[in-house]
Amino acid sequence: MSVPLHGERKGSAPAAAPLRHEVLGVRIAATDYERACAAVRQAALAGQPLTVTALAVHGVMTGALDAEHRHRLNALDLVVPDGQPVRWALNLLFRAGLSERVYGPELTLRVCRMAAAQGLPVAFYGSRQEVLDDLRAKLLQRIPGLKIVAMVPSRFRCVDRAEQAEIAASLSASGARILFVGLGCPRQETWLYEHRDLIPMPMLAVGAAFDFHAGRLPQAPPAMQRRGLEWLFRLASEPRRLWRRYLFLNPLYITLLLLQAAGLRRAPPPNAPAPKHLGYA
Repeated sequence: MSVPLHGERKGSAPAAAPLRHEVLGVRIAATDYERACAAVRQAALAGQPLTVTALAVHGVMTGALDAEHRHRLNALDLVVPDGQPVRWALNLLFRAGLSERVYGPELTLRVCRMAAAQGLPVAFYGSRQEVLDDLRAKLLQRIPGLKIVAMVPSRFRCVDRAEQAEIAASLSASGARILFVGLGCPRQETWLYEHRDLIPMPMLAVGAAFDFHAGRLPQAPPAMQRRGLEWLFRLASEPRRLWRRYLFLNPLYITLLLLQAAGLRRAPPPNAPAPKHLGYA
């Protein structure tokens, strides 16, 4: 199933944005870096909210296997294909014609360069303070004109609605025009969903980009990334944390995609249950 990006909420992606296609019930935009950056730039210059996340296989599967979280993902403004297998699914099932994925860490750099060129201050939310300190130093070294006005670490716990409002007000008052969120999947997508009407700026959930650009985690070699083998590199780097994710979810993703392609997997019902408040921070 293919649908246009929704436009009910002020600040959502423009009508000319690419179609979203349902991959295992999760609506992924058939887009590229240029159009994703353009959408972020437009919202930032207008001072309007825009929720963006980059999903690889794990992110898609969190929605495929959980109706409440699928509702959250499909309520975000722009879900881009972070993983090569997600891009391949768009091309094979919907003839999207995408020549490259929209990789969260690379999107982070491109949006930061755009922000520096446009004079748009940015903020970062998530991870630990020592990671944020390294991230600031590394980014300013790579992009000298970048203006970073806030770097707020995660509280690594659930917060109530009063604390949620306090965090949102602090980030909104920071002077930032673009916010990067690094809480890990699926916490960061839940965070975007619950703050989409509280913070009037584009917000990008970019996963491990904080650790990668801070120099805390190594990235897979480009050749492995192009071949869709980044998961294997990350599994070798963090086997205890990631083995369940990749050894169970990757085969299940392929199986469910084959069922969808053959018309043997029914689309999820349109009326998903209302997600409960989780208050991740």
